[in-house]
Amino acid sequence: MKRFLLILLFFPHFIFGQQTINDSIIHDNLYRSYITYIPAIYNASQPTPLVFNFHGLTGNSTIAMWRADFRSIADTANFIIVHPQGLLNNSGETHWNIGQIGTSINDIDFISSLLDSLSLEYNIDSDRVYSTGMSNGAYMSYRLACELSDKIAAIAPVAGSYVSYMLNSCNPTHATPVLHIHGVADSSTIYYGNPGVESIPSIISYWVNYNQCDTQSVFTQIVNSNLMDSSMVEHYNWKNGVNGVGVEHFKIIDGGHTWPGSNFPNIGDGGITNYDINASVEIWKFFSKYDINGLVSLTTEVNENSKLNRKLLQVVDLFGRQSIYFNNQILFYVYDDGTVEKKVIIK
Repeated sequence: MKRFLLILLFFPHFIFGQQTINDSIIHDNLYRSYITYIPAIYNASQPTPLVFNFHGLTGNSTIAMWRADFRSIADTANFIIVHPQGLLNNSGETHWNIGQIGTSINDIDFISSLLDSLSLEYNIDSDRVYSTGMSNGAYMSYRLACELSDKIAAIAPVAGSYVSYMLNSCNPTHATPVLHIHGVADSSTIYYGNPGVESIPSIISYWVNYNQCDTQSVFTQIVNSNLMDSSMVEHYNWKNGVNGVGVEHFKIIDGGHTWPGSNFPNIGDGGITNYDINASVEIWKFFSKYDINGLVSLTTEVNENSKLNRKLLQVVDLFGRQSIYFNNQILFYVYDDGTVEKKVIIK
């Protein structure tokens, strides 16, 4: 009887724990850990996309996982998420080596080795490996696009930049789709740059030129569906680059050093979090359009013209408050494909 009860107690842990895996490899004689999320619909017989999600300075892989929280999206779209853990720099802070003073950790080679290791364990689609991250993790994504370009199909940095000399020495091997998300009021990674750190417009200009995109962007004012977050979103899209790649930018007016759409609490004075977009949804929509060879004709993104497979995330009123009352008022229905519908149900 005791043995039977023990099985019942541990069986639920096995069911839920099998999708989120804490693991490690030894690289340069250092213990390097990471958290992998395997979607519920993963099929080992089919090549599966992989997304690296990098934490910020002083952060960790668990924070990265919860802040962006791609897991529900991965369960629908079928991609693996890997949250690597940075090591301590000379100041005792967890970090990624983005070319700054105070570290000699070879993080580029670590990620390359980690990807090789993961490819032995899972059926990874080597043409569809992507990178995102926030702050220091965004810097890391940019560095990967320059120095591990042969393995990275596209990147989507959030609230990060380039150390200037790193951008000047950038040497990608293929046209690289870039989605950049940034708050104009970010007080940590200044939107218009600092001495030694590139401005966001200069970074976008570099990738638009490198990818040979249209010099004129397509501008869209995103619906201000949440009136309580004190911010608005502008979207810029530079199209028609080499192999069909594009560069996109979500510019968060009055947005802070935050991940838009995240319910994870900000630590310190991160500023305003915007809720008109969900950065994680937008990032996967962007990634899913591309592989390492450029624009793909068939993608796993949610078709914006089809409403059959999308899921409702929340219903909010004019003030951005979640609503359980659906009649006789203006409501905004927010879906997991990034679309928002305004509805009035009169009864």
